[in-house]
Amino acid sequence: MATNVVDAGYAVTVFNRTASKAAPVVARGATLAGAAVDVAKPGGIVVTSLWDGASVESVVTRELLERLTGGLHVSTTTMLPATSKQLADRHAEHGVAFVEAPVFGRPEAAAAKQLAVPFAGAARDKERARPVLAALGAEHVFDLGESFGAALATKLAGNFMIISAVRTFAEAMEMAIRAGADPARVVDMLTTTLFAAPIYKSYGQRLLASLAQTGTVGTGFVSRIPDKDLGLFVETAGSLDTPIAHLFRTLVSPVPSAPAAATTQNTE
Repeated sequence: MATNVVDAGYAVTVFNRTASKAAPVVARGATLAGAAVDVAKPGGIVVTSLWDGASVESVVTRELLERLTGGLHVSTTTMLPATSKQLADRHAEHGVAFVEAPVFGRPEAAAAKQLAVPFAGAARDKERARPVLAALGAEHVFDLGESFGAALATKLAGNFMIISAVRTFAEAMEMAIRAGADPARVVDMLTTTLFAAPIYKSYGQRLLASLAQTGTVGTGFVSRIPDKDLGLFVETAGSLDTPIAHLFRTLVSPVPSAPAAATTQNTE
């Protein structure tokens, strides 16, 4: 995403907690900052893309907000809606605009500028953020209104649905394989008719790739992000009295498989 912004012609100062990971962006013309606070300047725009709410809170210090007075902070991090509301209040105290804009899309979607981004915040701040989101790779930007937490609730809802779809697809494939069906034909039939949606198409191929490489269907995920985001969904849903979320997490948690087709969980 940062590379896209540089390529769009913006003057970019970048900071990463692991400095070496910023090298590709610097090679394209960005300036490397020595500390997170150094990316902020009065009236400027800061975009953060971090692991969780705690990461954002650790970076967005009083000093950074004071340097960013009159500016805008666009947060693309997936975190609790409640955390976003607290951050928005903190920004307002320092005269800094805040927009939450969590991102849907894997790295290849970012490279192809095919990301989908729901965003929330004051109307004038969203209009200022919109061209920046387009520059970082957003093909579709959806306005969720001015209530902080709304865009993040949408992100958590979407990830919950993705995780549900992929996990049930993996389970269905396991059953079909054990029943003697050709997994490639199963995926082809289902994803070109009844489930001809991007998530099923994409992850159907990932499940097949896992089967070819490891001999198991796996879960379709290769990072800790789904589990982290599912935890955020469960915490938010639990606070809003939707207990089915707890049941679902129990159902999708990795469980031992039958010896005939043991599966593994990638926990990189």
